[in-house]
Amino acid sequence: MLIERYPPETEQRMKTLYKSLNEKDRRRYAAIEADKLGYGGQTYISQLLGCDHKTLQRGLDEPDHPPDLPPGRIRKKGGTQMLS
Repeated sequence: MLIERYPPETEQRMKTLYKSLNEKDRRRYAAIEADKLGYGGQTYISQLLGCDHKTLQRGLDEPDHPPDLPPGRIRKKGGTQMLS
């Protein structure tokens, strides 16, 4: 990883924000953070926020290929909800 890490205070604020978001917004937030960091950003953000690389990639792809969802929906009807 060639990028410079954020200060610990910033990392904590990012984690707190990430946890407060819904699933779709988490993907988007993580993807934007990774994208603006460039090379190594996906690995760093994935480790920092505890999200999968596939989640980041999906978040990066969504602006070009938005999911076909009714207003107010995060998932397609019939999607399963993961319990934490």
